[in-house]
Amino acid sequence: MREAGEEGRAEGETDCPGNGGGSAPGGESTDTCPELAAALDGHALVNLTGPPGIGKTWLAERATARAPGRGSPLEGALLIDLARPDAAQRLRAYADGDEPGPLVLDSVDGPGRAERARRALDGLRRQPHRTLLISRRPLRAQCAWADTAMADVAVAPSTERAVLDRAAALGVTSPEEQALVGLLSGGVPLLAAAACRALHHGVPAAAPGAVADRVATEILTRLERELPGRQSLYVLRRLATVGSGDEHLLGTGPGLFTSLADLSVVGCGPLGLTVLEPYRTVIELAYQWRKPVAHRSAQDRAARYRRELLVREQHPGGRADLVEQGLFLSGDPMLRATLFPTADTPARIAPANLGDADDIGRLMHAWTLTNGFDRRRSERLTETWLDTGISGFHVARDREGTPVGLTYLAPMGENAAQCVEPLLQQHAEPVSAATGPGALFLGAAYSADRGTHARILRHILKNATSREHLVVSTTSGDYQQLMGRLRFSEHGATRDDVYRCGRRPRVYSHDFRAASLPGWLAGLGGPDQGAPPGAVPQVDMLVARALGRIGNLGALADNPLVGLPGIPDARTLQDRLHEAVRELAGSEERADAEAGAILRAYYFRPGCTHHQVARDLHLSRATYFRRLSRGHAALGALLLQRRPTA
Repeated sequence: MREAGEEGRAEGETDCPGNGGGSAPGGESTDTCPELAAALDGHALVNLTGPPGIGKTWLAERATARAPGRGSPLEGALLIDLARPDAAQRLRAYADGDEPGPLVLDSVDGPGRAERARRALDGLRRQPHRTLLISRRPLRAQCAWADTAMADVAVAPSTERAVLDRAAALGVTSPEEQALVGLLSGGVPLLAAAACRALHHGVPAAAPGAVADRVATEILTRLERELPGRQSLYVLRRLATVGSGDEHLLGTGPGLFTSLADLSVVGCGPLGLTVLEPYRTVIELAYQWRKPVAHRSAQDRAARYRRELLVREQHPGGRADLVEQGLFLSGDPMLRATLFPTADTPARIAPANLGDADDIGRLMHAWTLTNGFDRRRSERLTETWLDTGISGFHVARDREGTPVGLTYLAPMGENAAQCVEPLLQQHAEPVSAATGPGALFLGAAYSADRGTHARILRHILKNATSREHLVVSTTSGDYQQLMGRLRFSEHGATRDDVYRCGRRPRVYSHDFRAASLPGWLAGLGGPDQGAPPGAVPQVDMLVARALGRIGNLGALADNPLVGLPGIPDARTLQDRLHEAVRELAGSEERADAEAGAILRAYYFRPGCTHHQVARDLHLSRATYFRRLSRGHAALGALLLQRRPTA
């Protein structure tokens, strides 16, 4: 998970889209990114930053080798890699020149290199008119560069589409393998290329830990220049496993803890250090594959430690941070995939202000279309929420400050009559009596970006922990499944189809009071052992999303499952899902047949609840949700195995 960087960036720092990594583009434009070009045009000194493998050197090479007539401040520049043995000799030769041209210094990180680069530039008889410094961390964090005027450009990850296009160009074309490359890379070109090499080596996609192990080896090799020594790399694996760790949890001394904090793939959060995504996911999967018992033991120890701290924590904000870590350590694969995806983002979330009204309207319109709601009904609801106080909306903003997601999260007592009761209906009075007026009400949550959406969900849960109760009204099958996994109390469906979408909202609530939190986290359960082999990570989530909107072709068209071999459009996906559920329900394997029966009853029978289906099938709550997860994973495997027929 990622906790660092939530407070935004330093003034003047911009993002540059990732490229194909190292030797070749990954689907992005072959030109230098606009942010880097603008910085070079306006500043004599530019610092290009980003974690290992993000594509910094490739972008710099593009900037120094632009086509004739295009013009570039770095065209014809001398590029010196400070990690190479001949770096000092090349710097001296450059310093002895009479007319120093543009200069690019790469690998300006590692012990002593930032200071060496500073001395080298200060020692020049004439300063180059343009200098590009490439480092993993911003150089202004170093004492030698703290007071230097320079432009900072951070290289952002590539888009998922760019990564998958690059994987296809490298010969990785099957949906199962592409899904794994997307999961492990998180938009980092080096990781995508390493995953492709592992697959070509013969490592099967059905063993994601084995593929991750080869990718992790490349990551750890790259990090050795920052922190040599095997002990530190072992502790890094432990940190990736526990999510966030202090000295006690990691079992380190002060010196090693400080050294870990300096790594370019490590950030700091309220509960200690954390490995940034997607590096965390790769390193943890590799560790789990190599040492499954030690991996599980580390997670269990960390979960117990967090619950012990939770019992003692008096501050609501501290409890919220510990609850978030407890959810990460629960071992539930759906919670991990939904709340802590590999493709994380640094979105900042805060209550809306008056200037956000237009963006709220735009995002709520997208929410309406995604869920297949009646437009007029949704618009009236949005207007009501805005009229009763715009601060009930919390807006997620990207690095540039653009609103990219939102949630409606308002205290029930202040807005019950106009905003809450229409979505709770007959459940309004008993829910209010059980939770009290201070409870938060969740009416909407939306972002088209998966990482931002996960941050919004975590933001909701952290606020609920502070306010002690959360009430949810939702028609979404995804959210209803999430409520089940989080052990929310289900109150049932409303009388009316509020949004005129063919699905009545279901109402849930949960008690987040301090005394109940440790026991709740302890009871969330471990990983589902019933999933069939060969299921691709996160594909089951896409299946669940598609089943929840099985009657809405518009929503199905946006599902990434459309585009798999043999699934060219939403109608075909709809037909394949119906066919796959029938096939699963008719299986001779009892667990598969039960999973198919659950999918058929819950998704294809209007108005059925998880409780009703479990009761009708005579299944316990625990068995029901295990079978439900098994069904999603099985359908994902069936869809991936299908090929177009003649």
